Amino acid sequence: MEKKEQAIFAGGCFWCMVHPFDKWEGVESVISGYIGGTTENPTYEQVKTGMTGHAEAVCITFNPDVVSYDQLLKVFWQIIDPTDSQGQFVDRGTSYRPEIFYTNEAQKRAAEQSKEALEKSGMFNQPIVVSITPAPTFYEAETYHQDFYLKNPEHYERYRSLSGRDEFIQRHHSLS
Repeated sequence: MEKKEQAIFAGGCFWCMVHPFDKWEGVESVISGYIGGTTENPTYEQVKTGMTGHAEAVCITFNPDVVSYDQLLKVFWQIIDPTDSQGQFVDRGTSYRPEIFYTNEAQKRAAEQSKEALEKSGMFNQPIVVSITPAPTFYEAETYHQDFYLKNPEHYERYRSLSGRDEFIQRHHSLS
């Protein structure tokens, strides 16, 4: 029987968070959704106001025998600005905050260790402000948000190129 685990990361617009994880062997699915707020079953229209407390996030179902949580953390740190707690790139507000939502104590330890290693690396001259939080209920986003980069490649590429995310990644990291 194949092992399955879930990793949940918020890192700005969830459209941009799917593709980097989707391409890894051992990743079964990457679902866009909402987490960390007070409204049950929130909609995109509610979340984008910033009033629900939710963040746009991705829930990654993966086989830890094929791809490790540590590998997923490495990808996460490479695709966000860990020094910006008020949003990511052009997307501003709490619904776009970067945050790691752990589902067990091993994930919590791994996330804390990876954050500490990034802080010690000296890669950034500002503090690493990403919160590491126990995962509350994850709510799946509307169907039109799922796999957006595949369903709407031109819109996705235009958004990505204008968001500032790619320039940041090129300045600070090289994705493998």
